[in-house]
Amino acid sequence: MKIDILTLFPSMFDGFVSESIIKRAIEKGKVEVTIHNIRDYSKDPHKKVDDYQFGGGSGMVLMPQPIIDAIEDLKREDTFVILMSPQGIPYKQKIAHELSQKKHILIICGHYEGFDERICSFVDMEISIGDYILTGGELASMVVSDSIIRLLDDVITKESSENESFENHLLDYPVYTKPVDFRGMKVPDVLLSGHHENIRKWRLEQQMNRTQERRPDLLEKE
Repeated sequence: MKIDILTLFPSMFDGFVSESIIKRAIEKGKVEVTIHNIRDYSKDPHKKVDDYQFGGGSGMVLMPQPIIDAIEDLKREDTFVILMSPQGIPYKQKIAHELSQKKHILIICGHYEGFDERICSFVDMEISIGDYILTGGELASMVVSDSIIRLLDDVITKESSENESFENHLLDYPVYTKPVDFRGMKVPDVLLSGHHENIRKWRLEQQMNRTQERRPDLLEKE
């Protein structure tokens, strides 16, 4: 898979591509992540990419020319273009799975007051990672990229991904490690029993209880 990201602040991605699972996925050739500066596509002598909005209002708006030119330059036949936007559809694990099947993803990070609406005509999907406002789309694009990359073959173990929260519309079960007793808080006996079927049933029960308590909306959708 190839992921291209359009941003006004490329250096924000330095740590993202050089640490942990993402770094290993890149080194193993499972994904190629390239960061592009939107200003490189500006035709303005001063590399300007934003301007005041028509009709008045506070804040600057990203102009269509640099972004659309960048899309047309980077896009190929199998490219899926994503715009990070508060007006986008809520991001879910189901969408992450769908996007992990794409060969080439182009993600556009917004900034300032927003985008010129005409940019949306060149986009396949607008995505929001939550009902709150960020300074820009950079952090959101990292969230989406991370969630996609970890689903690629051999990036993490299949067992790990299948047992995570949201994979079966339930939150994950509680997990424990050494010591068995920490300040009077003990690991549940069933996890020390070695009885795999009882452990499986306990974990499922914990998932159901935790989801009912913390995210009942997930059960309602089922």
